[in-house]
Formats: sequence, structure tokens, C-alpha cells
Amino acid sequence: MKAYLILEDGHVFEGEHFGGHKEVISEFVFNTSMTGYLEVLTDPSYAGQSVVMTYPLIGNYGVCLEDQESRQPYVEGFVVNELARLGSHFRKNMDLEEYLKQHDIVGIQGVDTRYITKLIRNKGCMNGLITTHHYDDLSDVLKRIHEYKVSGVVKQTTCCEPYVLGKGAYKVALYDFGAKQNIARELVKRNCEVTVFPADTPAKTILEGHFDGIMLSNGPGDPEECVDIIENMKILSQSGLPIFAICLGHQLMALAHGFQTEKMVYGHHGANHPVKDLKTNRVYISTQNHNYVVKEESLDSQVAKIWFQNVNDGTLEGIEYLQEPIKTVQFHPEACAGPLDTSYLFDEFIKMMGGNQNA
Repeated sequence: MKAYLILEDGHVFEGEHFGGHKEVISEFVFNTSMTGYLEVLTDPSYAGQSVVMTYPLIGNYGVCLEDQESRQPYVEGFVVNELARLGSHFRKNMDLEEYLKQHDIVGIQGVDTRYITKLIRNKGCMNGLITTHHYDDLSDVLKRIHEYKVSGVVKQTTCCEPYVLGKGAYKVALYDFGAKQNIARELVKRNCEVTVFPADTPAKTILEGHFDGIMLSNGPGDPEECVDIIENMKILSQSGLPIFAICLGHQLMALAHGFQTEKMVYGHHGANHPVKDLKTNRVYISTQNHNYVVKEESLDSQVAKIWFQNVNDGTLEGIEYLQEPIKTVQFHPEACAGPLDTSYLFDEFIKMMGGNQNA
């Protein structure tokens, strides 16, 4: 069956349909990972977005359900150059197309993903439509596409009730803003009992829980939209409890301190982004997925200092707060999928709580 990708700027791409059977409007971003497509699909930070994979062949090792990063895929649509119809791997539970059909995620293959990526790089993230319907007149369609806005996605991806994972010496409260499961796994591996809380949990609840530390997760959407959450972060930042934050959590903590965020032209999405630790001058390869960034010029040097910086474009990738036990990073140290270069940051969090990496 033919399928069409219609971008906000009027570009139309004809390809072949796969996956779910629906028409979907979303924001389009590209991801430069060569593997880990299941982890991309199930990363809640992609809620409200469709993903263009730059690597030309996707699906060649099928789907292993143990590798999911959340209870379901959150991408709206999936764009690939070539879909591997039959995945080959000893851990495979099913093929990629079967997985997408089960979750009604629409896909299109056979389009020039390199050209689409260049468009997004030059013009920025833009809205688009994936459909199997051929439109002769695009005027109404482009109007609908232009009006789409990613909104309310943290509420869509967070858990409904608190739950506990693991048992250990350190009690950690994990705010779920759309958390990847490997964040909790990395903490549990390090002798932590992790209580996962919904994004709207009042700060008072956390403070009354006698936790050793607080973890702020990744998540989707515009951080400035999360007004009530930011107010809770203000309270928690003054509690004296060690706090480690990733991605959206990093941005929310910055906003809680009066710093500013802004939307990037096309964001960082992939498993190969170099970041530099400004304390050691060492460079690490990181996994990233974000469209927003903390504005470096908005930092108050009396309150915080830059910890990590992106080697490619110089954007701010980490903040160390000077008056509170708080460290935050824009990238993903839990790295699924991706390199394990920065997983040691979880050990640093254990140290912040009074322990060590061998606890």
C-alpha cells in the first residue's frame, strides 16, 4: 500500500506503508542511532513526535520485548529508508512490523531519509502527516499540520500511582516525567530501593518519605509548560537532599532556579553525541533525545556552573549547583540504547547520598 509523508513546508514524499493503519499528524525529528530502534520507539520523550531514522536499514534484528524502555511505544510515526521484513536474532520475540501493528504505530518506508534529515537540519523540526490517502489539494491538510502542537505529554507518559522497585541501602524517590525504565534499573543495580512517583506528586510527599536522594527523569515536551512541577522542584531544591536529574528533569531544575530554556533548531536525537566534562576535560559519547536546552547565558555564576558541554555545537549539557547537592545532565547516562560511557554518573549520585559505587 502506498503511503505519503507531507511536511509542513509543503514537501511530499511517497513511500510504502507499514505498521498501524491510521493517519497521524505530529512533530518530526531525526535520530542518528544505528541500532536501538526499539528503545527509540519506547522512549516516552518522543511523545507527540514521529522519528526519522537516518540509518538506512531498520528492523534487521527484530524486537526483543525485554529491551523496551517503557510499557508501550510513544512515537506517533516511524520513518525509515528500508524496513527489514524478517528480523534475525536469537532473542527476537517478533518482527518490527508486527510490533508496530500491535501498537497501531504507523510507518512509512522507501522514502529518502537522508533528504528529509537535511530538510529538518536546515529548517528545524517541523510538523508533518503520515497517511495512505492521496490528497490532490494540500491547502486544508497543511493548515491542519501547521496547527498541531506537542502539548500535555508529560501527563500522558507519567505513571498513575507510585510503585517500588528493588531493595537496598539507599532509598531513592524517582520522579517519573516520562522515565525510561533503565534509570530505575541502574539505581537498583547500585543497591537502591527506588520509589517511582507520578509527575504531579507534591514536594511535601517526597519530603515526608525519608528518602536519601531524589532522581528526576527524562520526559517529553516543552519544560516551561510544566508550571506546577517547577514549583515542586523549587521546594525540593531547598531541602538539602541530594538530587540527580536527567534531560527534562535537568531543564525543570534549571527553570526552578530562575534560569531559562529555549527550543533548539532540530535538537539532539541519537546515541553518538560527544560531551565534555569541563572539570576533567574528558570527552564522552552520550545518548541524547531532546528538543529544548538550558540557555547558558541565563545561568547565575553564584548559583551554578557548567558541568558538561556539547562538543559539536557548544550547548550546555550539564549543571553543577554550588549551594545545594544537585547535579543535572542533559544527556542519558542510563544509555539505552547507546554507549555506557557516562553510566558512572549514577555512582556519583550514590556518593552524593553518602555511599560509594561498591555499596
